[in-house]
Amino acid sequence: MLSFDPDKIDIPEGNFIGGEYLKMKEGSLAVNRPSDGKTYASLSEAGINDVDDAVNIAENARQESGWSACSPRERGAVMRRWADLIEQDSDYLGRLEAAGSTRPVTEVMQHEIPFTAAAIRFYGECADKYSGDLLPTASHSLGMVIPEPYGVVGAITPWNFPLSMASWKCGPALAAGNAVVLKPSELTPFSTARMAELAVRAGLPAGVLNIVQGRGQLTGSALVKHPLVRKVSFTGSTATGAGIMSDAAVHGMKPVTLELGGKSPQLVFDDAGDPQAIALRIFRGFTANGGQACVAGTRLVIQRGIAPAVTEHLIRLCSQVTPGNTWLESSRYSPLIDHRQGEKVAGIVALAREQGAEVLTGGERFAGTGEGWFYRPTLLSGVSRENCAVREEIFGPVLTLQLFDDEEEGLALCRHETYGLCAGVHTSTLAVALRAIKSLDAGTVWVNRYGRSGDFIIPTGGFMGSGIGKDLGKQAFQACQRQKSVLIDF
Repeated sequence: MLSFDPDKIDIPEGNFIGGEYLKMKEGSLAVNRPSDGKTYASLSEAGINDVDDAVNIAENARQESGWSACSPRERGAVMRRWADLIEQDSDYLGRLEAAGSTRPVTEVMQHEIPFTAAAIRFYGECADKYSGDLLPTASHSLGMVIPEPYGVVGAITPWNFPLSMASWKCGPALAAGNAVVLKPSELTPFSTARMAELAVRAGLPAGVLNIVQGRGQLTGSALVKHPLVRKVSFTGSTATGAGIMSDAAVHGMKPVTLELGGKSPQLVFDDAGDPQAIALRIFRGFTANGGQACVAGTRLVIQRGIAPAVTEHLIRLCSQVTPGNTWLESSRYSPLIDHRQGEKVAGIVALAREQGAEVLTGGERFAGTGEGWFYRPTLLSGVSRENCAVREEIFGPVLTLQLFDDEEEGLALCRHETYGLCAGVHTSTLAVALRAIKSLDAGTVWVNRYGRSGDFIIPTGGFMGSGIGKDLGKQAFQACQRQKSVLIDF
């Protein structure tokens, strides 16, 4: 049985700095469970001085432990042991994650923890697989490019996938020889701290990975601005990413990796195949984690011929959803993270209706769920390009439906003035798929599927307001190294 009592979990107390849990003097914040709104723990918030201590400890630990200087194979071995411990600790990690986040315990155990461990292993293998270059220079000289770690990487992760997002940030940075100071979301702070504790047990020198907890405007800002933080990696909203990019430019001119918001289209052609299978693919693409994913496929752009059948199946799938607390094994549908997010989703849907949208299904909160914000999967039709539900990232289970007649019109509807994170193309015609891939302004295009796989070699990251740089893939590892050019005359 995966079900558990959320009131009987030992919560890690304090920030994890220098290999131990420390209480901060700044104060504490209440942490609530999304499923029922209950305050179940308090967070010890790190202030500016606390962040300064954590960064200095990280830099000293990196140098004194020899983490940056040790053989890449040794770093890889530590990270593989870390991945093993994450899997062995899955019962506790899974309960921490499920109780305090939007992730149902079955999803955490079957997907989140295996994905997190596999990502750590992947970057452990990268440690000794990618190197510098010898360059073709004159015969009396030797040219080289030597990769080096930056030093301390400041990482900030969102609340929607706490463990896996931490693996995206810590995996490549640590494998490349950096130290990391990571700030998880103040809404879901605890599983990441436990993950860092396991890293020390696996042999990572104490202090090389530190977790500071707190709000973005205090703790996160202090981390980004710290002079010893040489690189910043952030996943979150486009507005916050823009502020981080500005702060990074002013405080040290440090590089940033930003994985930001999205408003991703799912482009369906008449020849896509079985309408029921397509509907299920689209449904999962916009309802996974309650729609709270930057890659969510929330704009259905569908050719007129296949639209009625797909829409009928979508309405049926939406109507079959049952809410349930995240600590119950039977639960498959996520709550919204808190009341503020719930009110935002409801407000955008209400405004979309005022602007002409028709609610085909959903459009309201589930009744009888207490203080938990479970929002019904919602399908909006009759929306124009100017409708707020088409233009804004809602971060909830809301899908807009737009019809097209020919390929050119469909591709035009897919374009978005702000975002370019992901897109899905559904067709059985190779030429149509290839033309769409070339036309779509998106950092990732999926064809006849929607969503990531376990192929960590495939990078992810968006264009325009959806971000800069890549997570995952060898690109994420190489982005955690600076390149030093060398020319030697004989």
